[in-house]
Amino acid sequence: MTDRDETAAKIAKLIEPFNKKGIAVAEDTRFAQDLEWDSLTVMDFVASVEDEFDILISMNRAAEIETVGQLVDAVGQLQSER
Repeated sequence: MTDRDETAAKIAKLIEPFNKKGIAVAEDTRFAQDLEWDSLTVMDFVASVEDEFDILISMNRAAEIETVGQLVDAVGQLQSER
């Protein structure tokens, strides 16, 4: 399993408690459209991702992330910048 796969698996696990509709999560799953998250849910989820990976995701960066795959890539990039 690659680092990216491990990151994707951890993120999928973090999504579970927020996935009220039981949507099947894939790389192209969109947070706002597919999971129907509002801004408060997004903020809570971002906080859980930051805690899990010990990173900080700026508001601007978070606003640019629309899909699970984009988040996996952003987490990997932020971890490599530490």
